[in-house]
Amino acid sequence: MAVKEKVNEAGQSVAETAKQVGHKIAEAADQATEWVENKTGLGCGSTKSTIAERMDVIASCGKKIGVVDHVEGGAIKLTKKDSADGQHHYIPREWVDHVDNHVHLMKNSMETERDWKSDAASCACAG
Repeated sequence: MAVKEKVNEAGQSVAETAKQVGHKIAEAADQATEWVENKTGLGCGSTKSTIAERMDVIASCGKKIGVVDHVEGGAIKLTKKDSADGQHHYIPREWVDHVDNHVHLMKNSMETERDWKSDAASCACAG
């Protein structure tokens, strides 16, 4: 085998090994991020997470304004058990900034409580 072929083969081997190492580093970084999010309850702003029942809903000011009962169309229905007035309230999904272990809103608690809706249909035109 000529020297040129040996060098080419060695270069390809190095490139393949570097690619495998890169994939392993990326996988480990994803696992580390997930571990930190699970341990701290803080997410990195992922919007790919789904809104689930019993998640706390947090206003942009940091105040918990309710708990998810369920998602109904384009609206998040809050439990009435956790409501000060004992009523269900609905929040348009457009108000969601991100979802991690909680649903985080773009509006502060005063805006949210002032503008939340009494039914899911009212959320269709809300912004």
